[in-house]
Amino acid sequence: MQSLCGKLRFSRALMHVRYTHNKFTPSTVHLPTVYAMATPPGQKSAIAVIRVSGTYSKFIYHKLTRRKADPKPRAMLLRTLYDTSNLSNRLVLDQSLVSFFPGPGSFTGEDTLELCIHGGKAVADGVLRSIQLLNDQEGDSVHIRYAEAGEFSRRAFQNQKFDLTEVEGIRDLIDAETESQRRSVLSSFSGANKKLFENWRSQLVNNAAQLTAIIDFGEDNDDIDSDNFRIFTNVESSVKILRRQVEQFLERVGRSQLLQDGLQLALVGEPNAGKSSLLNMLARDDVSLVSDIPGTTRDAIDRVMDMGGYKVVFSDTAGIRSDSSTSDTIEQMGISRAEQRAKRSNMCVLVVDASKGGRLDPRLVAAIPPEMPLVVVLNKVDLVSPEVVAIITDHIRDELRNPDQCVLPVSCKFEEGGDALVETLLSSFKRLAMVDDQGAGISVSRRVQDILTQDVLSSLDQFLASAELGHDIAMATEDLQGAILGIGKITGDNVGVEEVLGVVFSTFCVGK
Repeated sequence: MQSLCGKLRFSRALMHVRYTHNKFTPSTVHLPTVYAMATPPGQKSAIAVIRVSGTYSKFIYHKLTRRKADPKPRAMLLRTLYDTSNLSNRLVLDQSLVSFFPGPGSFTGEDTLELCIHGGKAVADGVLRSIQLLNDQEGDSVHIRYAEAGEFSRRAFQNQKFDLTEVEGIRDLIDAETESQRRSVLSSFSGANKKLFENWRSQLVNNAAQLTAIIDFGEDNDDIDSDNFRIFTNVESSVKILRRQVEQFLERVGRSQLLQDGLQLALVGEPNAGKSSLLNMLARDDVSLVSDIPGTTRDAIDRVMDMGGYKVVFSDTAGIRSDSSTSDTIEQMGISRAEQRAKRSNMCVLVVDASKGGRLDPRLVAAIPPEMPLVVVLNKVDLVSPEVVAIITDHIRDELRNPDQCVLPVSCKFEEGGDALVETLLSSFKRLAMVDDQGAGISVSRRVQDILTQDVLSSLDQFLASAELGHDIAMATEDLQGAILGIGKITGDNVGVEEVLGVVFSTFCVGK
């Protein structure tokens, strides 16, 4: 009996060596092998992908395919998958395209197996069940389990395939709905933000090193001589420049956040000016009720559209006119909501009825905040002559007290002027979101924004405040260390707290 037990232990040890031996040993080698659907589960589709990562990826391949030879790395292989519930019964589950990626040349840095199977629910359930049946912690010490949310990306981070900014970029890239969102996310996904943060950290480390040298080699830590004063002044100037760069970065991030959330654009105007018709023309659909009866629109109607790659939330609001023009209580409530929506929006489009001479109700003019980006649409120009359009345009600019105000002639009835309006709106969106020449903004997570504000900027402010009061070099060095640690939190260089990692990866889908 003892001899038999010894042979079993020896065979288990051999199996463990067989499926863990690798020139590269990932830091996650001690973790269980995980698997999950990489495509949306429970949906019928032509194909579905199951991802496996960990020590026993190759072991799972051998058991599912009943093949003794190892899979050819980084090649798509047509293989028959068999049920693992009864190894003596060759019950076929599916024919699959199988790819094996040995670590570290995989997404996670571990051995990774991907199974491209037919997309039926029964097929996927059968393969997943067969993988789970290979888990045998008590017998052969084979630990295989279903992956948690974001676990594949988390292992990639732990094996230094990505830093936290790149990992968050992956998540945002998956969530991107428009072209502008995709371009903005690439700043994190491609590592551009990582390089910027590393550059900031390098500057701070260099500045801290100079101050540390004063502490270590200066004759008096309280009073510094002229040479040391010059060093401190240079460090102070460098910190001021760096602080300005961080502020400008955060400002651009805040503007670019409009690309992720969607630009809020309010259509405002008097009743029957054509706001609903303009929205329908832009959407190329009857999304808003159109009527000749004034006051038809009583509440704000939101319509989310992809306009030239930008996510835009159009709000068709109630017509705004003075209290003396209507006694309808419901309409008055709609007007109040229209005024509130105009104030909360990122931009307004003022729709004016050309057939009424371009007259603007004082309450309508007052509803548009002076600093609000504004485009004026002169609708129903098909009812007046070009000479009258020019006169009305000048009149509108006078009433708005802006001689350079953009006024675009449009005919919703004949769908004319829409292209010029879209082009003008897109130019305004780019200015609002502070995008570059390629139409890309900067996207970072709320976590990164909070750390930059609460840790990095706060520490730099403390340094500059102490520099104004005196030159306590020891305290100033501590302040710089606080900023250095803050940037380390952003990239994950100094992260050792599981709760922080849990927050980052909990928002991922399971198969990622």
